[in-house]
Amino acid sequence: MAALCESFTLCGLSPTTGVGLGGGLLALEPGPDPDHVLLTDRGRTTTLFKVSDQKPLGCWSVKHGQVLTCPVVCNFETHEYIAVHDDKVLRIWKNEDINLDKVFKATLSADVHRIHSLPNGGPVVLFRGGDVRTLDALLEAPQQEIENIISDEVIKWSEAFMEGKQPVLVFTTEKDGDFFVYVQKLKTNNLHKYKFEQQELSKPMSFTAYIKNQIITLLCLCSNDCIYKVLIPLQQNTEDKEQILPKSLLLNLSVCGSVLKGTSFVVLDKDHIAVLGSLTASDEEPKECLTIWNTKFQTLQTSKELPLGTSGQLWCYEERFFFTHGKVLTVIMYKCETSSLAASVGKLKVRQTPDVSAFVNWNALGHEELADSFQSQQSGALKYESKMVLRSNRNAVANVQTDNLSVGKVLQNLKDVPTRIFEDELRQLMSKAQALDLQASIGSVVTALVNRYKTNPKHYHRNFLLEIVQAYDLSYSLCPDLMAVALENKDVRLLQTCLLRFPDIPEEITCSCLEIFLSINEDYLKRIDVNLESVICYIDIGSDNKEVKTEIVENGFSTEQEEGTWDNQLAEEAHLTNDGELCPVGPQKAALLNAVLCSAYSEVFLLPHLKNLPAKEAVLFLRYLFYLYVKCSEKINTTLPGMSSPTINQIMDWMCLLLDAHFTVIVMLPEAKLFLSSMHKFVRAQVRFYSELNKIEGSLQELQRLHQQRDPQTYSIEVLEII
Repeated sequence: MAALCESFTLCGLSPTTGVGLGGGLLALEPGPDPDHVLLTDRGRTTTLFKVSDQKPLGCWSVKHGQVLTCPVVCNFETHEYIAVHDDKVLRIWKNEDINLDKVFKATLSADVHRIHSLPNGGPVVLFRGGDVRTLDALLEAPQQEIENIISDEVIKWSEAFMEGKQPVLVFTTEKDGDFFVYVQKLKTNNLHKYKFEQQELSKPMSFTAYIKNQIITLLCLCSNDCIYKVLIPLQQNTEDKEQILPKSLLLNLSVCGSVLKGTSFVVLDKDHIAVLGSLTASDEEPKECLTIWNTKFQTLQTSKELPLGTSGQLWCYEERFFFTHGKVLTVIMYKCETSSLAASVGKLKVRQTPDVSAFVNWNALGHEELADSFQSQQSGALKYESKMVLRSNRNAVANVQTDNLSVGKVLQNLKDVPTRIFEDELRQLMSKAQALDLQASIGSVVTALVNRYKTNPKHYHRNFLLEIVQAYDLSYSLCPDLMAVALENKDVRLLQTCLLRFPDIPEEITCSCLEIFLSINEDYLKRIDVNLESVICYIDIGSDNKEVKTEIVENGFSTEQEEGTWDNQLAEEAHLTNDGELCPVGPQKAALLNAVLCSAYSEVFLLPHLKNLPAKEAVLFLRYLFYLYVKCSEKINTTLPGMSSPTINQIMDWMCLLLDAHFTVIVMLPEAKLFLSSMHKFVRAQVRFYSELNKIEGSLQELQRLHQQRDPQTYSIEVLEII
């Protein structure tokens, strides 16, 4: 039995993202961690993504005019990345490297077709001429001679495996309509060539393979809409010449009069195969879809229609499918269970699935699409295979006995009850959720609350939603509509809490929160219970609502006490701000803006949305950032006091991003000229100050060395004079 679970977007593929060029990815490879993948586009960029957070961890590009000609892979032993550009130029770098021009470079003597990285065998390099080398052997002599083994044949597909401790590379080639299979054992340097048995009306289109018990099982998707299986034993007589490999039919991709025109496929387990392609019927338009088939019983297990189209590429890692859908890279979770005939035809009687699956879309309750809603809401919890059963022991609600009802029926019966009783029932349901299913259960409760609001806007559970977000470790992906509803209601306290607690908020939502926070009226915010923990220690508000400047003395240091010891001009310039060091926003708005500053983001995805911020709000935000920057610079440790306060690095990063997004507009605004001049003077003063510190850095290091050499046994006072 197989099922497709929840799906989400990993990244966009438009030219503005820097991830892809709209023509599909060159490839997707596993990263150094099971939750990481490497995306290589058809140009010059590769990006490392953390899948669960849907966030890029690193992005590297070769120079303009250079092109990545094979997928970038990770060396799992050294955690280095390996790329080939312009066919022959090898690059190797680590996570901390930024500029690929400065990393290791080697020019090879022949064109590279692909690099395969094995977890326990290291990287293996396949050249276009069919010769194979380990990366270590190549690095010893990059210009070594490479043989041309396959003559006029063209490599169509390749894969590497580990059989015991021996790397094995398999690749297929094509010449004049004939297909060949090569098996290369690297340690023994044995190469075997086979000819693929072919029918007149059947042309191989896609390959995949796996190895088990010294036998390579090669699967081939052919143009006659069938998948064939070929067995290749590793133990072969070296004297044998080219053999013809017989093939056997594994799967016919047709069901109920419809035929799947597959473009790519992957093996999930011994009984299941996933195929991406176009499902065609005689009287209907072709529909692109992702399907899972049971090869044991020749049945279609599940499918998902993809109306936006795909590039025909399909990858599978860690029980996740990756494929392009429209202009985005989509990820779909899946699960496979042991095959049985009853399950394959949908007649298997199983125990009740986890009742967390019954947290349903409120709009779907009582409608025909109820079953689809159940499936979509349960997907996040199915991967835990929980045995949780949620019941309510209250029977005072409209004489409804809920003790033995599923959660979906409980919600349906509570549809028209007063808000207080509705929330009490949901609290009881959440209290009975088991630990393994807790996040999925709570996320489904939030979804039910949000959907109830969508059905009837008077049912906005403001306090209850805030209570849930504060009490449980949720994420944006578990309840994606929550922040959109909060933005619609201008629920700034809930938005603030989500920004501080959710690790995976999309940059578009972050910018929407920022715009709301900047534009909202200060008088309105005074009536809102905003969390002020991040500002209360460095912004004090007097009775006249004006900021009262407070000076925090740390380690006996105060700027006022030590003012005479510094250059007067530097001190004057360093303390100039547009408002005489008064915060340009009130404490409530400052606390909300701090939540935005502390949220996670990617510069690549944030910048396009930041450009949509109105000029007035952009200037106000920049003034507040500059105020924070000055505050940080006043302290020895450059750290703002308080909980959840932004760091100086976060402040500087946002200032740079905001200036990049709005520099032309800000320079043209008359009201921003004085402020920009003050910012320029302050930064210039800091540059001078740190320049002076750099001049005496050598002297201080020498004094420290001399002090370590001496070991005074008695108390002494030493006066050191720096000339």
